[in-house]
Amino acid sequence: MRLLLGVLMGALAVPVAMQVLSRYTGLIPSYLWTEELATFLFVWIVMIGSIVAVWDGTHFDVRITRDATSPIGQLIQTGVVHLAIMVFGALFLVYGIEYTEFGGNQRSVMMRANLAITHVSVPIAGGFWLVLSGYRLFETIAQFRARAGAAL
Repeated sequence: MRLLLGVLMGALAVPVAMQVLSRYTGLIPSYLWTEELATFLFVWIVMIGSIVAVWDGTHFDVRITRDATSPIGQLIQTGVVHLAIMVFGALFLVYGIEYTEFGGNQRSVMMRANLAITHVSVPIAGGFWLVLSGYRLFETIAQFRARAGAAL
């Protein structure tokens, strides 16, 4: 995923550079398709970046209580975050399928590309969030059990 993210970031530099050169220098003609391509790439970069953040645990979560010091408190705090991500992942997956179907019936203005190209990133990201957060929740529970077993 990180490699794909890097490739997409490099690819995003091309249409953005073309836009900058055309708008501020006049060296090349202004192409409107570069804006659409940049938007498509940016949507995928955001969604893949969110998948990587869920896997790495670098997504943000808001703590409304102090950090727990007990193992059960840590399990509950971490578990709630993973469960919330799983719920949102399931929502993105389920409703993202309908969103993709909606995008499949539309075409972009300049490139005439099917908008399902970008819309499909929503259920894909949701599915990954669901699976990866479920895995992290499983890991958190296993760590809690290992600590509880070691304490006995």
